[in-house]
Amino acid sequence: MNHRQSRREFISLTGAGIAGAVSAPWQGAVPASQARDADLVVFNAKVYTMDSRVPKAEAFAVKTGRFIAVGSTGDIKALAGKATQTFDAKQMTLVPGFIDCHNHAPGNVLLYEVIVGNPYVVESVTIASIVEKLRAKALETPPGTWVDGYFFDDTKVKDNRQLNIHDLDQVSKDHPVVVHHRGGHTSYYNSKALEMAGIKKNIPNPPGGTFDRDANGELNGRVTDRARNALNNVGKRPAFTAEQTLQRDRDGLAYISKQFVRYGLTSVHHEGGNLLALQQVRARGDLLHRVSYEATGNVLESMIAGGITTGFGDEWIRFGATSEHTVDGSFSERTMALSKPYPGVTPPYQGNVTETQDDLNAWIERVHRAGIQVNCHANGDVAIDMVLTAVERAQKLFPRADARAKITHCTLINDDLVRRIKAAGVVPAMFTSYTYYNSDKFHFYGEDLIKRSMAYRTFLDAGIVAAAGSDFSPGPFDVRMAIQGMVTRTGWNGETWGANQRISVDEALQISTLNGAYNSHEEAIKGSITPGKLADFVVLSDDPHTVDKEKIKDIEIVRTVVGGSTVYQA
Repeated sequence: MNHRQSRREFISLTGAGIAGAVSAPWQGAVPASQARDADLVVFNAKVYTMDSRVPKAEAFAVKTGRFIAVGSTGDIKALAGKATQTFDAKQMTLVPGFIDCHNHAPGNVLLYEVIVGNPYVVESVTIASIVEKLRAKALETPPGTWVDGYFFDDTKVKDNRQLNIHDLDQVSKDHPVVVHHRGGHTSYYNSKALEMAGIKKNIPNPPGGTFDRDANGELNGRVTDRARNALNNVGKRPAFTAEQTLQRDRDGLAYISKQFVRYGLTSVHHEGGNLLALQQVRARGDLLHRVSYEATGNVLESMIAGGITTGFGDEWIRFGATSEHTVDGSFSERTMALSKPYPGVTPPYQGNVTETQDDLNAWIERVHRAGIQVNCHANGDVAIDMVLTAVERAQKLFPRADARAKITHCTLINDDLVRRIKAAGVVPAMFTSYTYYNSDKFHFYGEDLIKRSMAYRTFLDAGIVAAAGSDFSPGPFDVRMAIQGMVTRTGWNGETWGANQRISVDEALQISTLNGAYNSHEEAIKGSITPGKLADFVVLSDDPHTVDKEKIKDIEIVRTVVGGSTVYQA
């Protein structure tokens, strides 16, 4: 398995002409005579194919970057020729490559910015450590220029209290200072930043956002959702030339690609990002994972103007759905739009709706008519209802078969919403690692709401093809952590919430592989170990079906393979 990835044109394999399970090698894309010249043969493995026709196997063969046969060790070893590479898996577990259906891929943030929390695992920090890191940055930053901190998590703080304006005033009185919650919907500012934006104690909350206050009615520095727009155009930012910006984006994408494959991710849905930088990283051989590019802004407008629809591209970079069109706030930051007030919050608060129904209707209709897969961010039941209303309207005005409108997060559901999601053929991409990583936030909602949140069991039982999206940076993208959380519904703190939504290991694997491929209309070419599909797979040190369910997250990723080429090896 050589390290250099092969480059091939995108091939649609609809149907693939594969027969049902057979005792001899299960072959599809390559005639048996050519199969003997396999590039790679993997044997003596526990293979979970995620293909219902042959769910388990011992071995498979790969040629020109695709699986060509799946079967027993004896049958598949017979396909090896003189030049064939062989891999004795020694009874390790092999599964299809993992697919993350919602990721912001902030590689340049990880490389160049001040990181105040751990992006990858559960780790609590002190407020003093945050202040210290930001103060060091301020010392090398001209006055009046922003000092930013990233990956803050308000429930991973050893001080057991919220970060506030007084903490950030200790960083600097000459710089605007902001700490961004990793959830992406709230930020914490110092007095200088609020002063520069003209934000005073008596300022009213704008539609879709809040300026939070302490018990005495004073601004506490926390600002949510659309209220943050008031601070966007004050202060100075570091200036980079176009080439410097492109270089930073290239370096960031190459860096994050290495992290993805280290965790077994072979396909990731990117929320926008620098498309030119992405193509250049691929051209120089540093793109190790496949990308479903979810467009926004100028790229989306160019797609609509130029008649480019979802599916254009190849097996490495392909236009997928749109980037998430935000309709409400955040689950982790407690700003998602609920039909009933948040438990125990005074005065009553029901979260932030960030889009009007009329504007949402118009946006979805326009994108839908252009042949582009719609994708909306909707956490709360209010926002999900709004998205479904707009999708149903668009389909009535302009029917399109198998459009698969995507709802990112789709967190809090009820029976009526599930019925409408099923009827409309909507594909939800829910939080994955949250049930483990963010269990410390579930008490803000209570068991009654959590029983209807991240509702994988409910969706699967309804026949809805639910997929998994880490939302990184808001959630870690470790699929092992995600699978453990989906199976146990028990978090890092030992608390179990919404046990009614537990699913099996097999179901969690399918959600993280084949269902992810379906989410982007790519189930014909990826998501299972099936002859004719791309040879993307992961080698695990242990079997998640048989290990202690509380230790699934500790299984080692031994090897990640994309298109038959090893892109990560422990």
